[in-house]
Amino acid sequence: MGPIIKKTFLQAIRLERDAVPNFDAYPFRIPAVRHLERLEFDPAVTFFIGENGTGKSTLLEAIATKYGFNAEGGSKNFNFSTEDTHSDLHDFIRLERGVLHPSDGFFLRAESFYNVATEIDRLGVERAYGGKSLHGQSHGEAFLALLQHRFQGDGVYLLDEPEAALSPQRQLSVLTLMHRLVYHQSQLVIATHSPILLAYPNARIYQFSEEGISQIQYTETEHYQITKDFLNHYNRMLELLLSAEDADLESKRRKD
Repeated sequence: MGPIIKKTFLQAIRLERDAVPNFDAYPFRIPAVRHLERLEFDPAVTFFIGENGTGKSTLLEAIATKYGFNAEGGSKNFNFSTEDTHSDLHDFIRLERGVLHPSDGFFLRAESFYNVATEIDRLGVERAYGGKSLHGQSHGEAFLALLQHRFQGDGVYLLDEPEAALSPQRQLSVLTLMHRLVYHQSQLVIATHSPILLAYPNARIYQFSEEGISQIQYTETEHYQITKDFLNHYNRMLELLLSAEDADLESKRRKD
């Protein structure tokens, strides 16, 4: 499915372990970072998945910062900072790059999207994002407008939980946008919780856990399995979940 990818802008990331001052300090104590040595990227789409706090966004942020993107998001031309909250992990990683250079790129992160939209307004470059202020649209509309109008192809696109503002139908639209970008020789690295986005064919999926980082197949992910089980047996699962909660609430009521 899709074209043969001829360009690989990001080949791998390597942690310079000898330079790390203390593996008991944040962010190096996060298992995904503590056990990191070398991680290869797919030429088209690579996913980072895992529970909150497992380090997927932290690592993606470090990759983005090392690559030259603004830590809060945007292109390499964005240099604003509203709050310095990113870690110094980027100082201890090395990116293995391909011989060809992308003509486009963007770092999109859900949690600081408002700040990026504000910077776009300040710079007066709304035209490149659909001709309308992103603040003048709903969160989901603004996300989709950025993906549709700003991402030109032949680029590196790092996305941190892009599904956060999107309905399931909009997530399906993002799948087609991803495929268009891949067709136009782009490389995407995406941290996500979305079982819809994860379904993109032949993507490389890395699972972040207490054991570190491991590659996993789509149908082996909890995202796929839990969603499938819930939809196929939602009455039974609701009964189990809510009856357990009722019992817990009743127990607490009696103690009070």
